[in-house]
Amino acid sequence: MAEVNHRCAVLGKPIAHSLSPVLHNAAYQALGLDDWSYDKHEVGEPDLEGFLESLDPTWAGLSLTMPLKKTIQPYGTPCNMWAKELMVANTAVFDWNETCVNGNPDLPAIKLYNTDVSGIELAFEHSYQTRRMEPKTDRSGTAVIIGNGNTATSALAACVESPAIGHVIVVARHPEKNTALKPLAERYLPSERPITIVGMDHAIEALRHADMAVNTIPGLAADSIAEALETSNANMGGTLLDVVYDPRPTKLMQAWRQREGTAIGGEEMLLYQAMVQVWLMTGIWNNNPPSGMIDQDRTARLEQAMRIALEEAL
Repeated sequence: MAEVNHRCAVLGKPIAHSLSPVLHNAAYQALGLDDWSYDKHEVGEPDLEGFLESLDPTWAGLSLTMPLKKTIQPYGTPCNMWAKELMVANTAVFDWNETCVNGNPDLPAIKLYNTDVSGIELAFEHSYQTRRMEPKTDRSGTAVIIGNGNTATSALAACVESPAIGHVIVVARHPEKNTALKPLAERYLPSERPITIVGMDHAIEALRHADMAVNTIPGLAADSIAEALETSNANMGGTLLDVVYDPRPTKLMQAWRQREGTAIGGEEMLLYQAMVQVWLMTGIWNNNPPSGMIDQDRTARLEQAMRIALEEAL
C-alpha cells in the first residue's frame, strides 16, 4: 500500500452516515492518486478550531456538513460565487504556504467553496442530457422548492442560475422563516415577481406548474405531499430532485413518476457536489469553473467510478 501523503476528510456531527469517503476514495483510485486518503471525523461546532489546529501539511482539504458550514467562515476566505454570496461553505482547501486569515499562526490559509449549488445544477443537467432534453432558456419557467431551511437556500441559488427559471415558489411549513430567500431571488431573477413563499397547503397547486422542483425537507417529512399528489388529478410535467436518498426512491419520487414527471434522487446531488470537491481539493481546479472546462473523457471516467462506488454503498 502506498504511503499517504495527502489527506482529506468530511467533518460534521453526526457523521457516521456519510458516504463522502466512498465517493472521494473511488475518485482517487480512478485518478491514480495512490497516496491520497479520505476519512470522516465527528466534529461539532465547539471542536472545529481544535481539530483544525491538530492538522499538519499532509492535509489538503475538508468537506463540511452540518453544523459546520457556517462555523468554518471565520477561518477561511470564500473563493467561489456562492460561498461569497451565501456565506455557507461545504468545502475547505488548505494552502500551507500562507497563514489563516484570522491570524491564528497554527492554521494555514483556507479557501472556502460552496459545491452544493453546483451539485444541484449538475444533477439537473445530467438528467436533461440523459433524456436529450433541451430546457427553456428564456426564463419563462417556474421552479418550486419544498422547504425553506439551509438546503433550500442552495436550491434557490441553483434555480436562479438556470436560464429556464424566472419565478420561484417556496413551499414551507413556516413561510416566515429564512428571510434571506426573498432578497436572494430579487437580486438574481430579472422579473417583476421573482419569488412567492406559501404554506404547505398550496404544495400541489405549485408543483403542478413546476419546470424544476427541489424537495429539501429531510426524512419522511414530504410523505404527506406525496400522498396528496397520489390522490390528486395533477400531472407533473417537470423534473423533481429529492435531496433525500434514504429511503430510495422516496414516496414523493414514486408519486411524481406516477404523475408522469421525471424524478431524480439526492444521490445525484451528492455525487456531483463531491466530484467538484475532488477537483478542488486535488488542485486539478484552482477555482470553481463550469463543468465544460475540464477534459470530458477524464470527467466521464471519474463520474463513472464514483457512481459505481456510490451505487454499491447504497
